[in-house]
Amino acid sequence: MLPPVLELYIVWHPSDSKGFEIAEEFFEHFHGSAFTGLIGDAVEVFVRSQGWHSNDDAPRPIPSEQDPLPNGIEPAQFVAIVPLMGTGMAAGVESSAGPWHGYIEKMVQSAKEMPERVGLFPYLLNPGAADGTVLGELLNPYQRIAASPPDPDGESEKALRCRDLAQGVAQLLAKEEGRLTVFISHTKRNLPAPAEETAELITLVRQVIANTHLREFFDASDLQPGRDWETELLSKASTSALVAIRTDLYSSREWCQREVLLAKNAGMPIVTMDALQIGEERGSFLMDHVPRIPVRTTQDGWSKQHIYQALNRLVDECLKRVLWIHQGAFPRNTPGLDIAWWAPHAPEPLTLVHWLEEAEKAGILPEEDTNIRILHPAPPLGPDEKLVLQQLLSLCRQKGTLDIMTPRLLAARGG
Repeated sequence: MLPPVLELYIVWHPSDSKGFEIAEEFFEHFHGSAFTGLIGDAVEVFVRSQGWHSNDDAPRPIPSEQDPLPNGIEPAQFVAIVPLMGTGMAAGVESSAGPWHGYIEKMVQSAKEMPERVGLFPYLLNPGAADGTVLGELLNPYQRIAASPPDPDGESEKALRCRDLAQGVAQLLAKEEGRLTVFISHTKRNLPAPAEETAELITLVRQVIANTHLREFFDASDLQPGRDWETELLSKASTSALVAIRTDLYSSREWCQREVLLAKNAGMPIVTMDALQIGEERGSFLMDHVPRIPVRTTQDGWSKQHIYQALNRLVDECLKRVLWIHQGAFPRNTPGLDIAWWAPHAPEPLTLVHWLEEAEKAGILPEEDTNIRILHPAPPLGPDEKLVLQQLLSLCRQKGTLDIMTPRLLAARGG
């Protein structure tokens, strides 16, 4: 339906045997469940290894302005290239007359000429490939993904590689300076026993974030003296990826509810770390409808592995969100689609009411007796969930009908 937003190219030399294994990991991750709910071709993964014309040749060219796609095929908005730096690639690039030298040089040139849409994310297979080599001279200026070893207590090399790449690509697509910021939403007042365990969890979450390329926003340390703390806190909650540390009293705290509400209405990514120990009295209808990762204790304390899993999911949600935003920017005037709201997440009463209010203020609300088509990434809502939203709309607009669907359902209709 739409031109691709992102194309990932994984490049390795045929003699670097580990390259295939890592390329397969990236392929599975970016074609995995985190991104399948988008419109087809939002992100595509391609590999470049075997010679294009012969075994001794460099691979097929990566599409660029110098090597456009045939037959007028529209290029992707963004291109991310992941050269896997092994000794085989280093040997192939060493001679300036060789095809691999020109191939790597061309991708570096593309990244320099179009930094706003071409990202270069090298990964080091062998330390010797970058030390005193021509390959190192070409690629060392670019920060490598997974440059530091993974935390042995919490994550695998595969998880580290995929998170670093997803974060780098999300930042490329967002066109913003700096790192992704994780807003740590938590409560630590009037905690039930054992209160010290909750404090330890919050401290461990901050330590884990510090071990990644993510930036944190933590109110106790980031709110500066003399600043309007309430305004700054609310601003950060509506502009940052939010991780909710859901301990026993979290859902009942006014400020925790407000932080989640602001993040949802702004369409920001949210992941909940479910760390209940005693339990909740009633929970909160504001808190659900987001990915939830259980965080549990072990003999050695809180599980680092669970915390890394939550952060990895949050980074994927950030990339998914920005991909969806770019897809929604294409077809606003496309006949036949008539999408009133490109919802970044499946709608719920909270976000539907917010959207209706904003749409009415902007004068873009459809007529009362027409359908309001809402498109959101999968998974789809259930029939009873849709019924509740329709009842809510009836109270607000009387005659309108909600038409809520995912890209897959839209395609099934022939849209």
